[in-house]
Amino acid sequence: MMSRWKLWLPLAILAFIGGLSLYGLTAPKDEFVRSQMIGQKLPTFELPPATDGIKGLSNRDFADGKPRLLNFFGSWCAPCKMEAPQLEALAAAGVEIHGIALRDRPEDVASFLKQYGNPFQRIGADVDMRLQVQFGSSGVPETYVISGDGRITYQHIGDIRSEHIPLLLEKLKEAR
Repeated sequence: MMSRWKLWLPLAILAFIGGLSLYGLTAPKDEFVRSQMIGQKLPTFELPPATDGIKGLSNRDFADGKPRLLNFFGSWCAPCKMEAPQLEALAAAGVEIHGIALRDRPEDVASFLKQYGNPFQRIGADVDMRLQVQFGSSGVPETYVISGDGRITYQHIGDIRSEHIPLLLEKLKEAR
């Protein structure tokens, strides 16, 4: 009787491992890393300008009572290029947008803005990505709604598409 049990044990273990693997492949996944900063005040920061002719950025630039967007981007980022028309549309609609250029050279940021437009009021350079890490951001592009008192109220992960604009405008209204 004991020997029969030993014969079936490897098959039972294999079936169990196969079942776990199958569950792992079919379980719904959240591929995005959500920021733990949602609802929190902006971290203290002071970033130099990312390129000539545009002011740098600090947390104090968000403390004037007006909600705005903060967009992490890179000139080297393909989805950032794809979202450029939507950022331009938001800026044309009166939305104030500040940018943070990640791991970028000033001449590359200038070239990006010349080619894809500049919806930004200010752009800070986060060369070593320290601020990105503080935000809990996992990639680019990533956009945050910042309330008038400097709180992070919403995180949009990935490129902004035309269908996302109404939600972002609603989140900006809520952030007043």
